[in-house]
Amino acid sequence: MADIRNEIEKRRTFAIISHPDAGKTTLTEKLLLYGGAINLAGSVKGKKTAKHAVSDWMEIEKQRGISVTSSVLQFKYNGYCINILDTPGHQDFSEDTYRTLMAADSAVMVIDASKGVEAQTIKLFKVCLLRNIPIITFINKMDRDAKSPFELLEDIENVLGISTYPMNWPIGSGKEFKGVYDRKSESVLTFTANNGQREVESKSLPLGSEELKSIIGDDFFSRLSEDIELLDVAGDGFDDGLVREGRLTPVFFGSALTNFGVEPFLEEFLTLTTPPLPRETLTGEVSPYDDCFSAFVFKIQANMNKAHRDRIAFMRICSGRFEKNMEVYHVQGDRKLRLSQPQQIMAQEREVIDEAYAGDIIGVFDPGIFSIGDTICTAKDKFRFKGIPTFAPEHFSLVLQKDTMKRKQFVKGVNQIAQEGAIQIFREPDSGMEEVIVGVVGTLQFEVLEYRLKNEYNVEIVMNSLPYQYIRWIGNDDVNVKALDLASDTKRIEDLKGKPLLLFTSEWSISWAIEHNEGLILEEFSAE
Repeated sequence: MADIRNEIEKRRTFAIISHPDAGKTTLTEKLLLYGGAINLAGSVKGKKTAKHAVSDWMEIEKQRGISVTSSVLQFKYNGYCINILDTPGHQDFSEDTYRTLMAADSAVMVIDASKGVEAQTIKLFKVCLLRNIPIITFINKMDRDAKSPFELLEDIENVLGISTYPMNWPIGSGKEFKGVYDRKSESVLTFTANNGQREVESKSLPLGSEELKSIIGDDFFSRLSEDIELLDVAGDGFDDGLVREGRLTPVFFGSALTNFGVEPFLEEFLTLTTPPLPRETLTGEVSPYDDCFSAFVFKIQANMNKAHRDRIAFMRICSGRFEKNMEVYHVQGDRKLRLSQPQQIMAQEREVIDEAYAGDIIGVFDPGIFSIGDTICTAKDKFRFKGIPTFAPEHFSLVLQKDTMKRKQFVKGVNQIAQEGAIQIFREPDSGMEEVIVGVVGTLQFEVLEYRLKNEYNVEIVMNSLPYQYIRWIGNDDVNVKALDLASDTKRIEDLKGKPLLLFTSEWSISWAIEHNEGLILEEFSAE
C-alpha cells in the first residue's frame, strides 16, 4: 500500500486552457521537452519544415495548425509523473473541451500578454469554476509588445472574478523585455534575445547586484523597484488555501516560444498543485488512495489509427492501481470486462502499459460498449461516479446523406462521432435516421463532421443551417410534449434515448413556453 500511495502522490493531472493563438500548444511542447518526452519541440507555425505539434494528430489539425480534439500527454519530471490534458483553444471548440476539464485536478490558463482575457478563456474558466479546481496563470508572449502587467492582472480580476498573485514580475516587454523578477527568491532571471532563435539564454542575478543594473539599465531598475514596492504594499497576499479552492490564481510571466520562464513555471506549478483529489460518487466520495481501482470515461475517440478503424475510450483513474489484464466491472453495462491492452497515448504514438495509478489517463480499446461518464471499478460494493453534464449546443444544422444507398455508413458514422461527444444528434419525434439535427458547441465541429464522414466512413453529406440558438431539456417526466402551448418558431425534438427537448430561436420563445405551460421545467443541460 505504501508503494501505491507514493506513486499516487507523484501524480499531477492538469488541463491547459486558453483563447486561440495565446500559445497554449507551444507551452505544452516546451513542457514535454523538459520531461524528455520529445527531443525537438515542433512549432505549430512551422509549416515549411513539415513539423507539426506533437499534440495535434488529426489531419485537419495539421492543415490548420490548431487543436481540434483534446489530446492526452504524459511525461516525468523531477520525480513527478505529469498528465497534461491539452484542450482545443480555437474559437470553434467542442463540448469535448468541457468534458476534458472534468478529468483534471487543476488548470493552467494561458493568456496573451498583448490581448489579456479573451472570450474563449471566459467560457473555459466557467467550467473550471463548476468544480472549484485550482487555476495557475501563465501570461505568455512577453517577448512581444504587451499590455502593462498591472492592467493584465486587473483584467483577470475584473473579467473572471478571481484574485491574482504575481509569482514573478516582468521587466519591460517586446524588444525592451529584460527578464522577470522572482518574488520568492528575490532574484531576476534575465532575458537575452538572440536573433530570433527559439531557445534564449537566461541568467539568475540577485536584485541588488551591480551586474543586474548594468544589464537592465537604471530606468528599468528604478521602475522595477517601484513596482515591487507597490506589489508588496497594495497587492493581495499569497494564500495556499484560496489557490486550492480556485479563488486565487498565481500568475507567471514568460515566453513559451523562446522558452523563457517555462522551467521555473513548471517547477513552481508542481509545488502549488496537489496530487489526485477525491471524486464524488452518487453515494459519497472515493479517495485516490482506496484499495479498489476505479475510473470514469471522459472521452471517446474513433479512428485514431485509420488503418485499424479503432475506437479508444479515455479513462481517468480515480483510485487505486490499475494492472494490465485485470478484471473490472462496467457499472452502466452491468458486466465484467478484462482490459487487456491499456495504452498511454502521446498524440498518435501509443505504448501498451502494465500498470497505472490514480491521476493517470489510460486509453482502452472500445468495441462500442462505453459511453461518456461510464464508471469502471473493482469494488465489491459497486458505485457510480456522478455523471458528466451534457452542455447545451449553440449551433444547429439539418444533416442528410447525399447518397441514400449509404444510409448504413451514415448512421454508423454519425452515431460514433456523437458517442465521442464532439457533436450531439437529435431527430424529430417519429422520424427515422435519414436526416438528423446536429447540435454543436462551436461551428468548426460541422466542418470536422463533414471531413470525418467523408474520410473515415466514405459518406458525403448536405448540411442546412437551422435558425435555432437555444436548446432546453424538459425536466418533467409526465409532460405530454405534443400538447404543449409553444411559440410558432419553437421545434419539438428528441435525443437518441427518446428524451424530449425543445429548440428555440430566442429567449422570448423560452419565456413564452414557461409562461403558457404551468409547471413546465426547462433545463440548460442534462446531468447524465
